[in-house]
Amino acid sequence: MIGLVLVTHGRLAEELRAAMEHVVGAQDAVATVCIFPEDRMEARREDIRASIAKVDQGDGVVVLTDILGGTPSNLAFQLCDHRRVEVIAGVNLPLLVKLAKIRGTEPLAEAVAHATAAGRKYIACAAEMPDAGKANVGEAPVPAVAAGRGS
Repeated sequence: MIGLVLVTHGRLAEELRAAMEHVVGAQDAVATVCIFPEDRMEARREDIRASIAKVDQGDGVVVLTDILGGTPSNLAFQLCDHRRVEVIAGVNLPLLVKLAKIRGTEPLAEAVAHATAAGRKYIACAAEMPDAGKANVGEAPVPAVAAGRGS
């Protein structure tokens, strides 16, 4: 199974893990590294390195960061070797859910490709959608009271 390490600004890594596990259930071989402004970056780099070693079960590790060019990504890219450790910057929940579902069956490179495609696929702006404002097929519309707009 491919290991996962989430590395983000603040507590986002922990919250993304919680959201992923809410959708797909508890996950093994997942670690989080939260980076705060007062942290020593060398210490966080070592935390990332240790987390990679902890979750590596022999099939590789994907390190997921919040934003390309940010400190979490910059630290993670220093540890990337493309054969056993890959880094994806710009993690979102659809990407993470896809990766959680396929990391036990697909090799590292294919899992990364499929997960990043899912992450891109599920980004949308309602104004650009032809049926904006309509409920998806199979979903009931949200009542005004439940949506916080009623009395």
